[in-house]
Amino acid sequence: MAGSDAALAAARLGVAVDLHEMRPTRMTPAHASDKFAEMVCSNSLGGTGETNAKGLLQAELRQAGGAIVTTADTVRVPAGGALAVDRMALAEAVTRRIEAEPLITIHRDEVHEVPSGVTVLATGPLTSDDFANSIRERLGTDFLGFYDAAAPIIDVESIDMTIAYRKGRYGQEADYINLPLDEEAYRRFYEALREARSHTPHDWENLEFFEGCMPIEEIGRRGYDTPRFGPMKPVGLEHPETGQRFHAVVQLRQEDAAGRMWSLVGFQTGLKWGDQKTLVQMLPGLQDAEIVRYGVMHRNTYLNAPRLLDAHLAVREHPDLFVAGVLAGTEGYLESSGTGWLAGMNAARRALGQAPIVPPEASMLGGLVRFLSSANPDGFQPMNANWGLVPNAPKKDEAGRRMGKKDRRMWMYRQGLAAFDAWLETLAMPEAGVVSREPARVDVTLAG
Repeated sequence: MAGSDAALAAARLGVAVDLHEMRPTRMTPAHASDKFAEMVCSNSLGGTGETNAKGLLQAELRQAGGAIVTTADTVRVPAGGALAVDRMALAEAVTRRIEAEPLITIHRDEVHEVPSGVTVLATGPLTSDDFANSIRERLGTDFLGFYDAAAPIIDVESIDMTIAYRKGRYGQEADYINLPLDEEAYRRFYEALREARSHTPHDWENLEFFEGCMPIEEIGRRGYDTPRFGPMKPVGLEHPETGQRFHAVVQLRQEDAAGRMWSLVGFQTGLKWGDQKTLVQMLPGLQDAEIVRYGVMHRNTYLNAPRLLDAHLAVREHPDLFVAGVLAGTEGYLESSGTGWLAGMNAARRALGQAPIVPPEASMLGGLVRFLSSANPDGFQPMNANWGLVPNAPKKDEAGRRMGKKDRRMWMYRQGLAAFDAWLETLAMPEAGVVSREPARVDVTLAG
C-alpha cells in the first residue's frame, strides 16, 4: 500500500522512480501473488462518512489523488458503512497503474542494503531479515514488532442461510451475513477455542499483538465473555423477522465483487488449520462451511518512529531517507496508503531541491504524522486513524447550542477536510503527464 502510493506520487511530480519488489523472486508468509497493493489481513479500508475518522482520511486521500483510495472506489464491494474491496481486483488495478507509468522502473529483486540517494522505505510488515539488518545498521536502533493475523474466508455456497440471516447492525444496510449463537452454542465454541492449538513462535519472536487486529484466540484468553463483548457482540443484531435476541453473533463480510467469498469479521487467527476448521464449523450456519482461505499469522516489523522520524516522514539523521507504512509505525491499509503518498511527495521534493511538506494539524493525515514524530517513544505502538489525532471540536455550535458526539465529529470532519483542501491548493499539484525535462530519481523499496 505505502510503496505503491509513494511511487505514483513521486512520478506525478515528474521524478523518475526505481521501484523494488522482491516478490515473486522471494515470497512472504502472507502474500499469495506478485501484485502490488495485495491485502493480506482484511479487505476493508475502514468506515466511511462524516462521523468516522477513517472516513476523513479517505476523503483527504481522494482529494490528493492517492492511488489506493481512488482505485478502491472502483472495485468496492457492499460492506454497509465501510469501504471494502475485491482485494484481487484492487491489486490488479494498482499494478496496472504502476506498470503504465513511464517514470516508474520496476525491479523484481530482493534488496539487501538500504540504497544510497533519495529513498523511500516501505518494506513493512514483512521486511526480509537481510534488509532489516541493513536498516538496523544504518539507523543504529532496534526494531519493534507485533503480530498481525488474517481471518478465514468462507465459500458463500456453503453457508446455511436457513440459520444465518442478512442484517447490518442498528438497522444499517443488510450487507453482512450473521450467525446466531444461543448460550449453549457459545459455551461450546468458547471451550473449543480455549483448547485449540495456537501458532508457536520462534524463540526470537516476541508475541505482542496490536489491539486493532487481535487474534480471536487471544481475545478468548482474556475471559469467557470477552469475545461476545468484542467481535461476537450481539447488540443491534436481533433477527430481522422474529426480533429474537441472541447470546452472541458472528458476522461475515463480503470479500469479492461477485459475493462468492465471505470473511469472518474480527476472527483473525493463527490457529492450526485443522483447529480452525473445527471452530468454524461449530458456528451455527457454518456446519458445512468450505474454507477457501485459512487464517494466518505473521510478524509485522516497525520502527520506533518518535525516536527517528520527522513529521514529513524523513529520518532525522538521514534526510534523504523516508519511511512509510507499517515500517513508519502506522496500523491499517488506509494509514499505510496515506503515509506512502506523503513520503513519495516529500522524497520527490527532496530530489527536486524543494522543502518538505506536512498536512495541516486539523487534517487526519496531518494529525497522524505529527503523532508518529512526537509520541512518547517508550512503549510506542503503531497508530491508526482516530479522532484523538486532530483538534477537538467546540462543545457548542455558533448558535450556542451544545453539540453531541455525532455533531462534534461531523464538525471535525468538515474542518479537517477544508483545511486539507486549502493546503492542497497551495501545492499547485501537477496533472499526471509527460515531463519535458530530465527527471530526478527516487528509490522506493516495497519489500526488501
